[in-house]
Amino acid sequence: MKKIITLSMMASVCLMAGGYKIPEQSLNSMALGAAYVAHTTEADTAYFNPANMSFLEESQYVEGGVTLAHLPSNVYSLVDPYSGESKTENILIPDFHYVSAPMGDVRWGVSLIAPAGLTKRWDTSYQKLYAEEFTLKNLELNPSLAYRVNDQFSVAAGVRMVYSEGIVNSDGNDAGIPVKREMKGDTVEFGYNLAMTYKPTSDINLAVTYRSKIDLNEEGQANLYFGGVGQQYDAEVSVPLPAALNIAVSKTWQDRFTLEFDYEKTYWSSYQNLDFNYDRPIQAPLQPIFDFPLARDWKDTDTFRIGATAKMDNRLTAMFGFAIDETPVPDETIGFELPDSDAKIFSMGFRYQQTKQLSWGAAMLYDSKESRTLTPGVAENDVLANGGTFDEGGAFLTTIGIAYEF
Repeated sequence: MKKIITLSMMASVCLMAGGYKIPEQSLNSMALGAAYVAHTTEADTAYFNPANMSFLEESQYVEGGVTLAHLPSNVYSLVDPYSGESKTENILIPDFHYVSAPMGDVRWGVSLIAPAGLTKRWDTSYQKLYAEEFTLKNLELNPSLAYRVNDQFSVAAGVRMVYSEGIVNSDGNDAGIPVKREMKGDTVEFGYNLAMTYKPTSDINLAVTYRSKIDLNEEGQANLYFGGVGQQYDAEVSVPLPAALNIAVSKTWQDRFTLEFDYEKTYWSSYQNLDFNYDRPIQAPLQPIFDFPLARDWKDTDTFRIGATAKMDNRLTAMFGFAIDETPVPDETIGFELPDSDAKIFSMGFRYQQTKQLSWGAAMLYDSKESRTLTPGVAENDVLANGGTFDEGGAFLTTIGIAYEF
């Protein structure tokens, strides 16, 4: 039974920061598929590489945008009654960035972004055992400070303040298993980020950024039901939001065309197990379902990104991106809350310079998930242990943004 029912709100937090993470948090980053670390040019520099704030013009920069994330249904195919299809989801994701004017060799900036967020819902009987609803809202405030060592080298550091709120519901009654769960919790946690940029020549940027691991210690309430009888508990669980390292290089030709390559390492191997704690012992029949620790054994992932930026003669800048992204989730611990797989990412967008100070634009990104077929007998989940295939899913992201320099 433990294999059938146990889920976690915090698992969905990790899902969004790994298999469903949203690294694109601005117009330019969306258009370039997040190949936007070495060569950053707008207020979003404060988030993607604050060391580059030192090399912006001596003005103040402000930018805001909104992204519509359209998540198509995931389809799981096996045999009836185990097959199912998740609901389609649409999520709005805002972003805001600001960079100050320089104060000698020092400059500061701040970003307000939503780096992770998901609603995953299933109505079919056996999928509701795991994820009748998983909803996550994350908000991060990230102030940073940059120091210009010289005309070629800059370093920066910042503080990450993350608020997360999640809901997880599961219901086994339609599958003939008389258990149900309703959970809600939140937390505020802190981390840090570091960045450096070296410009060996005026047309080449070398950059490294690092975001620390954050242990998300969620606290909330859990309503657990067995045979229609429920009890409420104070519950807590701690899981890591993993560290991430980016290494990037960009080359610009004649101040008009820029090509950037990024390598990203996400340290998901810190997510080894999932263990809930309650303020008192839960009902005995539910202990193996909701209380026993579960192995996760996620793996570190590599993401490779390439982005191209071309300035036209008509105030228009065109951007294109492509990325290859790995899933951190092994076959053994895959579940309906994250039917994830490796992906290829395609993106494009534009920015129009309306005046010297004002620009605006739009971007689109398609996250194409590979079909994932499970070998029978491998997955720990009792349904997925029978095998089956996950198809479709992925994401379509559309961003509009506006920026002002003064």
